[in-house]
Amino acid sequence: MLPEVSVVVATWNGREYLQPCLEAVAVQEGIDAEIILVDNASTDGTVDFVRARFPRVRIVALRENCGFAGGNNAGAREARGRFVAFLNNDTIPDPRWLRTLRDGIDPQTGFLLATSRIVYMHDPAIVDSAGDGLFRWGGAFKRHHGAPAHLAAESAEVFGVCGAACLISKAVFDELGGFDEDFFASHEDVDLSYRARLRGYRCRYVADALVRHHGSATIGRVSAFAVFHGQRNLEWLYLKNTPAGLLARTLPGHLLYNAAGAAHFARFGLLGTFLRAKAAAVAGLPQVWRKRAAVQRTRRVPVRAIEAHLERRWLAAKAREKRFDAGLARRAS
Repeated sequence: MLPEVSVVVATWNGREYLQPCLEAVAVQEGIDAEIILVDNASTDGTVDFVRARFPRVRIVALRENCGFAGGNNAGAREARGRFVAFLNNDTIPDPRWLRTLRDGIDPQTGFLLATSRIVYMHDPAIVDSAGDGLFRWGGAFKRHHGAPAHLAAESAEVFGVCGAACLISKAVFDELGGFDEDFFASHEDVDLSYRARLRGYRCRYVADALVRHHGSATIGRVSAFAVFHGQRNLEWLYLKNTPAGLLARTLPGHLLYNAAGAAHFARFGLLGTFLRAKAAAVAGLPQVWRKRAAVQRTRRVPVRAIEAHLERRWLAAKAREKRFDAGLARRAS
C-alpha cells in the first residue's frame, strides 16, 4: 500500500540535528507516512549516519548542493504519497503533528495547503512562524514571529505555508511545478503559495500542528547569505507573481519598502550585500519576466481575491520581526 503522506527532509551538513528530527517523524501517530531524506552533498557523513541509524528512511543523495528549493523538489519527485510534507532538518514535530496537519486539508473548500504552528526549540512559548504572510508592498513575513505562543492558538486561513513544516497536495505541488529552484533558499515557500493562490488554492494555518524549531540553523539569522538570497528573491517573488493592476498600484510602496530595507541593513554593516542582492535581482529579470508570463496566464482568480489576503501594516510588523531576529543573533553569538 502506498503511504498517505511523504515527509521530505532536506539537509546540508546538518547531521547534528537529524537524529531527534527523524526519530520524531518515525513515531507520528494516526497516519501512514514515508520519510525521504534529501542530502544536498553534505560533507559531514550525513548519508552514512542515516543509512546506519534509520534504515527505513529513503535517501536521495545529490551530487551538489541544490538548496532548499532544489533539494525538496528532488525529494518530492520520489514521493509516493497523496500529500507531501516538507520539514526542516532542525525541527522536532509533536507525535500528532502530521495527522493534525492532514486534517487541515479540505479539497471541497479549496484548502489544499496546510501550515504548522512552529515554536522555538529553546523556548516553546515563543512563536517562530504561524504561516507566512505577504505585505501589499511586496515583502514577506512570518505571522506572529517572536510573539507569545498563545497569540497563535487559533487556526485560520493564511496567505501561505512556512516551508519549515507544511503539507501540500502532491497533485497541486506537481501542477505548480514545485519550488522555483532559481530561488535556491529563502522565499521559495512564499512563491509557491502565491502561485497556488493565483490558481484558487487556499492555505490553512493549523494551530494544533505543533513543531519545535531551532531556527535558521543552516543559513543563519542575520547572515550575508540570508540577506543576499532574501533580498534578491523578494524582488523575483513580487515581480513574478503580482497581477499587473496590483503591481502598478503597489510599485511606489514597494520602492519605499526597499528604501527602508536598505537603511535597516546599513545599520548592521550589510548594505553592500543588500545592494548586490538587488543587482542580482535585476540581472535575473529576463528569466523572471518569462516566468511571470506563464504564471499570469494560469491565474484563475480576480485580483481582489489576492488583495484580500495582503497585509497593509508593514512598518511596525517588520520592525518587530527584525528586532527579534537581531536579538536572537546577539544571544547566539
